[in-house]
Amino acid sequence: MRRIRKAVFPAAGLGTRFLPATKAQPKEMLPLVDKPIIQYVIEEAVASGLTNIIIVTGRGKNAIEDHFDVSYELEQLLQERGKTDLLEQVRAISNMINVSYVRQGETLGLGHAVLMAKDLVGDEPFAVMLGDDIIDSAVPCMKQMTEVFERHGGPVIAVQRVPRQEISAYGVIDGIPEDAGDRVFRIRDMVEKPKADEAPSDLAIIGRYILTPDIFEALERTPRDAGGEIQLTNGLRALKERRALYGYRFEGRRHDAGNKLGFLKATVEFALQREDLGAPFRDYLRGLKL
Repeated sequence: MRRIRKAVFPAAGLGTRFLPATKAQPKEMLPLVDKPIIQYVIEEAVASGLTNIIIVTGRGKNAIEDHFDVSYELEQLLQERGKTDLLEQVRAISNMINVSYVRQGETLGLGHAVLMAKDLVGDEPFAVMLGDDIIDSAVPCMKQMTEVFERHGGPVIAVQRVPRQEISAYGVIDGIPEDAGDRVFRIRDMVEKPKADEAPSDLAIIGRYILTPDIFEALERTPRDAGGEIQLTNGLRALKERRALYGYRFEGRRHDAGNKLGFLKATVEFALQREDLGAPFRDYLRGLKL
């Protein structure tokens, strides 16, 4: 079985939920405290042993490429001013990954974005990681998933339990437990955004996937939905007819940075974890008259 080396990051969306902030700035570059959202997820990939990053971009996403590129002028300025700590941080960003970019001319769904990476992925298993989902865990979520993939040998989809009243906002799996720990499930079916009383379970699909290269053929055969998009869930449902798929209920806390409230909550929690900010920020919060 081939080791997971590559991760695809779909980043071509328009970020309309965060307008007007995203009118001229990619949503993926919005900062959680002092790091862009996408950097948290790429750091998770690197900590999980993934060495090649493929970012699917679109119009107006140049800031992402600039962020992970070398900035000679900035590095020289920091060096001249003796700001060695900041210099190390800036250099670490450009040194931590081998990154490639591919353009998605039209935003035609997550399945279409994954399909755009076909030539760069090649014939090996790979990860798909969505920047909207920031997962805080002792063992990186993707590292947990690679271990499941190595044990079971099939595509792995991250899932978490969500309250029934919120289930209609997610894709949901119908699965049967594969282990005594109630964390790995063999997937029988997947449903996109079901009504609460029609959902097959409370296991919602979260933005982490390990896929095998036969997903590309499945996506090429997947018809567009009513909105004209190619949905990854539909491609996976087709793939399920040919091979076993697994849901993995990961260990960790997931932050939904794709909506304003979730973004604010993540900002507060990550700030409280910081050694340089946690104590004074906690004191400030305690002093608020809420």
